[in-house]
Amino acid sequence: MSTTDQHPWGRVDEAGVVYVRTAEGERVVGEYPDATAEEALAYFERKYVDLAGQVGLLEQRARRGAPATDVAKAVASLREAVANANAVGDLAALDERLARLGGTVEELTEQQRAEARAALAEAIAERTAIVEQVEALAAEDPAKTQWKQASARLDELFAAWQSHQHQGPRLPKEEANDLWRRFRAARATVERNRKAFFAELDSQHRDVRARKTELIERAEALAPLGADGVQQYRSLLDEWKRAGRAGKRNDDALWARFKAAGDVLYAAKAETDAAEDEEYRHNLEQKLALLQEAEPLLTANDRASARAALLSIQTRWDAIGKVPRDQVKNVEERLRKVEAAVRRLDDEHWQRSNPEKKARSEGLAAQLTDAIARLEEELERAQASGDARAIQEAQEALDARRAWLSALR
Repeated sequence: MSTTDQHPWGRVDEAGVVYVRTAEGERVVGEYPDATAEEALAYFERKYVDLAGQVGLLEQRARRGAPATDVAKAVASLREAVANANAVGDLAALDERLARLGGTVEELTEQQRAEARAALAEAIAERTAIVEQVEALAAEDPAKTQWKQASARLDELFAAWQSHQHQGPRLPKEEANDLWRRFRAARATVERNRKAFFAELDSQHRDVRARKTELIERAEALAPLGADGVQQYRSLLDEWKRAGRAGKRNDDALWARFKAAGDVLYAAKAETDAAEDEEYRHNLEQKLALLQEAEPLLTANDRASARAALLSIQTRWDAIGKVPRDQVKNVEERLRKVEAAVRRLDDEHWQRSNPEKKARSEGLAAQLTDAIARLEEELERAQASGDARAIQEAQEALDARRAWLSALR
């Protein structure tokens, strides 16, 4: 018997014809002339291996989630190829694998449909979220919107819309159109609000520029007044602060002009102040001498003489006149301290000479004197008895009354 007769799936006859064995019997698959039977079988076995490889690849594609329709088409094509294959091998096993794969395709189709529905729902939700964010921008109060950030955000949302439209699942036409209409309407509202806001802002800036230009002209007209124009300039400065903003670039330029007009006035005032300070420097020397005379009154005890001395100093102080501006606070505070010290002497005198308070003090002093006498007797008795606790209590009470009496005097 030829060795090819023992092959499980095929054989070669004496004429070189190659057969494949199937459940229905043998079927001719071809000839391989001028070769041995083993070489002929090997050739047609390689055809089987190629076919089995195609089935294996298709199985992998199906497991990885290839489109079910593509898999179904490939299954149909391969089953036909297997049925008529000019190959030697277990063709029935390949057909069974393809049949099982056909069942998988049905499951895969339903799974992919479910995934497609989920992906579509997610895509609709994502695109709806983009629309809602644009609508939120459109709903903002234009006067409170940060337009630089809002414009950048609108650009981002439009880019996200385009990316989603190009890369995401295709939405049903009606829903896609509805979402686009909402997006377009919201974006148009944002743009309209932005233009209206900046148009209004430009109008406000024009008005402010006009008001500030007029203030500049009034400030520049004060130049001939020199230092006497400073007070009017300060009034113009208050108006300037209330005028509002004219835009950063315009504000900076306008302020430079307004400040320059003020600098002219303040420079004139500085010259005047310097001249006056020089003139008042002799006055400062006289007032410093008066302070040397006045400050010993800080420790005075004689109310009448202190008042008389202070009155003389105050009269001469007022007659001297002004001192340089940078010394006014210093010399005035030193004199105020002396006046406060003399005033305290007056207050203390009044407190002591107040008839009602004096009567109350004398009555209380008499009571304390009597109490001290009684406590002294109690202390003597306690000392005689040797009662340490009684001695301590009597001594503490006696010390307290003596302290009160001393305070009254």
